[in-house]
Amino acid sequence: MRLVLVGPPGAGKGTQAEFIAAHLAVPKISTGDIFRSNVSQGTPLGIEAKRYMDAGELVPDEVTINMVRDRLAEPDASEGFLLDGFPRTTPQAAALDKLLADLGTALDVVLELVVDDDEVIRRLSGRRTCRGCGKIWHVEFDATTREGICDRCGGELFQRDDDKPETIATRLREYAEKTAPLVDYYGAQGKLVGIDATGPVEDVTVRAIDALRSYGG
Repeated sequence: MRLVLVGPPGAGKGTQAEFIAAHLAVPKISTGDIFRSNVSQGTPLGIEAKRYMDAGELVPDEVTINMVRDRLAEPDASEGFLLDGFPRTTPQAAALDKLLADLGTALDVVLELVVDDDEVIRRLSGRRTCRGCGKIWHVEFDATTREGICDRCGGELFQRDDDKPETIATRLREYAEKTAPLVDYYGAQGKLVGIDATGPVEDVTVRAIDALRSYGG
């Protein structure tokens, strides 16, 4: 199966991607992993991407797409894959369609994790990170024994700027403007299936796998 996972920040894409890819026995491919791999190996694309990143600029779509092309051409992706974090925009989606057509294949399904903005803010704004060991806790879902103190190492907990409500609201606006149109794009192709991404992680995974069964998953 060849699928793309989409959803707003805080929808649990990273967690669900791991479980779903393991269930389908396909590689989980994230743009973050691809970037890190290319940069650490010093590939020509990695060197080019690092130049933009070091300058604080966005890596152009062309570079990102070429990295994805190289990754999808690797043997472990020949029978299927799960893309997490790509495409993020409709131009990237169109480029992915062309890339896959060049490889003689196409996406089977796009799975959307559906969660409302209030739930996203609740999930992300409650996160606290340990300055000592880096473990992430949550004031509601995974609280420490002592407020503000890490149970693992005794370090001080703090709220990352990314997890502050005003930052989350900005990220959600960016998602609505740039990534949410993917829902219409793939819906028009008849490849979109949405599931409720609220509740326990295990329940969301079950819903996802059930939804994918009709697509051969």
